[in-house]
Amino acid sequence: MTKVVVGMSGGVDSAVTAYLLKKQGYEVIGVTLRTEMSSLCCEIDEARKASREIGIRYYPLNCITEFKERIICPFVDGYIHGNTPNPCVFCNRLIKWEFLLHQADIMGSSYIATGHYAAVVKKSNGRYTVKKALHTDKDQTYMLYRLSQAQLQRTLMPLASLSKAEVREIARQASLSVSSKKDSQEICFVTNGKHGDFIEEFTGKSFAPGDFVNENGEVLGKHKGLIRYTVGQRKKLGLALGYPAYVKEIRAGENQIVIAGKEALDTNEIFCSDLNYMSISEPEPGDTIDCFVKIRYRGTGYKAKVYIESKDLVRIVFASPVTAPSTGQSAVFYDEEDCVIGGGIITGAGFVREPGVSAIL
Repeated sequence: MTKVVVGMSGGVDSAVTAYLLKKQGYEVIGVTLRTEMSSLCCEIDEARKASREIGIRYYPLNCITEFKERIICPFVDGYIHGNTPNPCVFCNRLIKWEFLLHQADIMGSSYIATGHYAAVVKKSNGRYTVKKALHTDKDQTYMLYRLSQAQLQRTLMPLASLSKAEVREIARQASLSVSSKKDSQEICFVTNGKHGDFIEEFTGKSFAPGDFVNENGEVLGKHKGLIRYTVGQRKKLGLALGYPAYVKEIRAGENQIVIAGKEALDTNEIFCSDLNYMSISEPEPGDTIDCFVKIRYRGTGYKAKVYIESKDLVRIVFASPVTAPSTGQSAVFYDEEDCVIGGGIITGAGFVREPGVSAIL
């Protein structure tokens, strides 16, 4: 039988992935990537139990040090510098896939598999990419755009055509104890959803309050530390201005947070760097890509044109304004078939300019 290593998170999606692959005739081996957080939250115990119920071999794999260095430290550094990082997109490539494939090589496994709601497809040009799940409310392609060709060609994702309700029903019929387990809603290492508290605890530092200012630089009040805010945030600002107030910009160098009305958060243009391409090879400066772009995980795709400014900088011009793009988040490009073309990290936003003119704000 063909071997497949399944990343087991302790949840229903990965358990059903392992169960379905075993039914299809694979020799399935369950592996949980052990971090400080996963061991504390009992994912290993739950994954081990699910593996026993399915009837497959199971191993926890230690990656605590690598997870801290590659994921947590950059996350903390990003917030300290006024960005809004998304650690999951980097964790997928640098931790989950890298470690699962390493374990697969040790065990003589041809493939790895995960419980993501997405499909791996091979395009006519021979390149691999991910395609949106059939039920787009659960689609996770936004989090997968950084995977490499070598990683994709050895990856199975059997949940692409299933809804969450169908996955839970499969688990129930298979008598898997995780069938009714709730979905995780937060970043795995920020268990209470308060990233500011986590950063202070992780660094052992307190972050100084500073000024809320308007777009003209006038002081509106005091914030509780830059690490507690994100672009687009409205709630928990503690400001009474007589109009709905939003975070428009975080100025780490001045320890200031710019506040504005909702209309001021709209822009037609963003810039991205740290790029990764999936369905196409790396384009040349001067090339353009017509596509749909998502600027947040739960957002929709917006029609846009991507201008290749240089090897590691693109300018994205949207057909209509987008609201509150955040530096540090990802912009992911899709084609008309809902396949990922590529994507990058948002570095700035501005107003529409003449094609070919670059000005990062």
